[in-house]
Amino acid sequence: MREAPGNDGNGEMSESGTRDASRETLHEPRLTRDASRTTLDAPVAGQTVLVIDDEPTARVALVARLKRLGYRVLQADNGKAGLDILRYERPDLTILDWMMPEMDGPSFCEVVRQDPALLSSQILMMTSNDQPEQIAEGLARGADDFLSKAASKYEITARVQAGIRAAALIRRLEDVTAEIRRKQEALERELQSAARYVESLLPASGNIAPGVRMVCLYRPSLGLGGDLFNVVPWSDDLLGLYLLDASGHGVSPALRSASFATFLRRESLLRHVGSSDPGAVLTEANKHFPLTENGHYFTIVFATLDVRCHTLSYATAGHSGAFLHRHSGEVCRMARPNLPLGFDPSTVYGTEVLSVEPGDRLYVLSDGLYEVPDSTGNLWGQDRLEQLIRTLGHRPLTEVLSGAVTEAVRWLGHEQFPDDVAVMALELTEADTHA
Repeated sequence: MREAPGNDGNGEMSESGTRDASRETLHEPRLTRDASRTTLDAPVAGQTVLVIDDEPTARVALVARLKRLGYRVLQADNGKAGLDILRYERPDLTILDWMMPEMDGPSFCEVVRQDPALLSSQILMMTSNDQPEQIAEGLARGADDFLSKAASKYEITARVQAGIRAAALIRRLEDVTAEIRRKQEALERELQSAARYVESLLPASGNIAPGVRMVCLYRPSLGLGGDLFNVVPWSDDLLGLYLLDASGHGVSPALRSASFATFLRRESLLRHVGSSDPGAVLTEANKHFPLTENGHYFTIVFATLDVRCHTLSYATAGHSGAFLHRHSGEVCRMARPNLPLGFDPSTVYGTEVLSVEPGDRLYVLSDGLYEVPDSTGNLWGQDRLEQLIRTLGHRPLTEVLSGAVTEAVRWLGHEQFPDDVAVMALELTEADTHA
C-alpha cells in the first residue's frame, strides 16, 4: 500500500490527511478541481508542471507543494488524460506515476518519445519501487529522471528544479533551431529568386543564326553559383557566344556574373574592345574584373562562329568545358592551360581557330555537369562525358543533353547536383548552311 502524504497546507485535506472523495471526481480528460481554478484559456504566468497520478491523496499533496513553490500546476488521474493535457498545454515538466490505469507511466513515455511534437518533453517518473532494474527500464522507455514516492520534500524540490532547468534549455534550443530554420527558408527563397533571375538572362533554344541550331540546359544547384551563358549576335553571319563561371556559391557570384554579362554585350564590347576577337575580349575583361577581396574570380570560354567562312574562333581563361564533336565522330577539346580572369592584369589571352562543317556540334558547358562524385568520391569526369557523347552519336541534341544529365545523376546517386549545370549545344545544319 502506498504511503499517503500528510496535509501540505493547501486547505484541501481532511484532518485525517485524506481527500474527501465526495468533493471531487476526476473524469478523463478534464483537469481536477484544483487545476481547473486555472483555466486553459487564461494561464497564469510562470512555469507549468503537469502531475499525472491515479491516487488522489498522493497527487493532491504533490500539487500543493508545487504550488507553494510558485509553479502553475495541472493534474490528471490517468495516462491518457495526461497525454491530452500534455499535447494541449506543453508543460515545462511532467511528473508521472508508474502504475496507473488506462496507460501506465512507461507506456506514456513511449508515446511521447514517438511524437515529434512532444519528443522534447521533460518527464519525471514517480515510483515506490526504485530498484535499479526498474529505473533502467523507465529510462530506456523514455523517462528523463526518477522520483521516489518516499522522497523528502527537499529531494522533490531539487529534482523538479533540475527538470525545469533542463526543460528551459531544451525550449531555448528549440527556439534557436526554429529561428535558424526560418533564416534558412528565407535564404532558400532568396536563392530561388536569384536562380530565376539568372535564368531570365539565358538565351532560348532554337535557330539562332542561319544554319545554326542551339539547345540550352540550366540546372542550378541548391547553393546557387555564378554559371551564366549567352549569345552575342555580331552580324547575320557572325555569332558570338560565351559561358562564364564565377567562383563560389550564392547570390553574390550570381550577381557578379550578371555584371560580367553586361560587359559582354555587343555594344559594350565594341566600346571597350573594338573587335569581336575572343582573345582580345578576354584580355580586356581581365583588366575589368580583378580578384575580389575574398579571392573570387571568373573562368570563361568566349567564341565566335563565322557561318559563312565555316570557322570557329575561341579563347579560354581557366575554363576547360568546351569541345567540338565533328560529324566524323572526332572530339576536339577546346582548352589551353592558362589563368582564370583576375589573377594577373598583364595576361594576354590568345585566339585559336578551328574549321567547322555542317553536322559538327559545339558543346560549351560548366564543370558542374561532369565534376560530380560518386559515393566513394570518384568524379565522373570529362572523359566519360565525351565517351557518352560519342556513343549517343548524332541523336537530337535534346536527347544527348538529357542522356548526359541522366548518366551524371546515376553516377552521383541523387538528383541534386553539387554545382550549377549549364550547357550550350550548337549544331551546324547542312540544309540551312547551303541555303
